[in-house]
Amino acid sequence: MKIERIELHHISQPLVAPFRTSFGTQVTRPCILVAVYSEGLVGWGECVAADDPGYSYETVQTAWHILSDFLIPPTLGQTVTTPQEVTARYQWVRGHPMAKAGLENAVWDLLAQAEGVSLSKLLGGVRERVEVGVSIGIQPTLEAQLERVDQFIQQGYRRIKMKIEPGWELTPLTAVRERYPTLKLMADANSAFTLADAPLFREMDALNLLMIEQPLHYDDIADHAKLQRQLQTPICLDESIHSPLHARWAIEIKAGRIINMKVGRVGGLSNALAIHEMCLEAGIPLWCGGMLETGVGRAFNLHLATLPNFTLPGDISATNRYYNEDIAEPDFTLNNEDSTITVPTGLGIGVRILPERLEKVRVGYRVFQA
Repeated sequence: MKIERIELHHISQPLVAPFRTSFGTQVTRPCILVAVYSEGLVGWGECVAADDPGYSYETVQTAWHILSDFLIPPTLGQTVTTPQEVTARYQWVRGHPMAKAGLENAVWDLLAQAEGVSLSKLLGGVRERVEVGVSIGIQPTLEAQLERVDQFIQQGYRRIKMKIEPGWELTPLTAVRERYPTLKLMADANSAFTLADAPLFREMDALNLLMIEQPLHYDDIADHAKLQRQLQTPICLDESIHSPLHARWAIEIKAGRIINMKVGRVGGLSNALAIHEMCLEAGIPLWCGGMLETGVGRAFNLHLATLPNFTLPGDISATNRYYNEDIAEPDFTLNNEDSTITVPTGLGIGVRILPERLEKVRVGYRVFQA
């Protein structure tokens, strides 16, 4: 297929409720949607970079620059039969995985449509519904934290992830565990602690947590290995895993027992597939993390999570968890009886962009023509 046209849409959507983590509070969610046109079809991708460099050094502004000046120009006008033919053209560009993922994933959607299959089928998925959980930000009081957990349990979620930070860890986790003794409960530190906090994490062993996500430095692998040796609870790596190479290093030194796969963080579906196969061979289970995505990014997460080694509930959640009105349909809804979300069955990612809603939240737009 010849890449005839590429569009960038910078959008910003208000969240249903503020989302607070150890590195800040979000009330709106920006992203860049990438549209790739060829032979009457259009593939969509989502770059999940935020406004600020709290989670990643990438921002919407840096991603816009990298896409516009370095990734899109060598892609325009080219004939491609695989996504890897696109990524090979800008392989020399160091870093910027979120920008790369936005473009590459749009090509995956385009090619799946051209082949007349859903993305999950093209990837080799094995399930029609994906087990999901919900991520709860840090609340102002313990009572508010418990109320928030209660709300999502009542909605049908069977796995709860709680954000923690120094001074806000054992007390809220213990309170939730006492109220829900059998709940699949996990903690996400977002890199807020150090190896000196090992005694604190050893206390968490008594809470029977599903995992502790990224407790130490966002670039660290070595200290996580030291901490994991002291704990019964599995450590899950998130921010530390930027590529298949990082995943290999983490597996070799036993830096954690679980990996959170965020397709934007690792640079796109091709790298995600490579990490999946590596972890499957090593016996390291995966789950699919979320970045407050629109229906476009949420669809990619669901399709990816159909692969065999995604055996733990993902942070995908229903559309109404984050947005009152999204820019794509159908909305994703929770199957309450088993805490799952159904994977779209249409061609490609199986969602449709709603132009009038896109226009309402769009703050930037650029067209590239072959």
